[in-house]
Amino acid sequence: MVKHIILWQLRDDLSESEKTEAKIGIKEGLEALKGKIPGLIDIKVEINPLASSNSEVMLDSVFESEEALKGYAVHPEHTAVADGKVRPYTKSRTCMDFEN
Repeated sequence: MVKHIILWQLRDDLSESEKTEAKIGIKEGLEALKGKIPGLIDIKVEINPLASSNSEVMLDSVFESEEALKGYAVHPEHTAVADGKVRPYTKSRTCMDFEN
């Protein structure tokens, strides 16, 4: 299995209410992909970090294999969420993939 972890920071120009809406949209959009993408075993998004955090949103996902992760990256349902609900609201992205 492969873990795919992403940490995002939201754009500085968003108001607190816009950030809240963006976080909810990211969570709902990404978590809705479960069962729709081959090889995606589990997907969770955390949107309530502690004050000690320096990221605002975390994606924690599990794939059957590295090939499944590559398929997810280009799958139309994933790219629609990434382009519509994630990228417009984020300023930075950190990723770590590893075999588990």
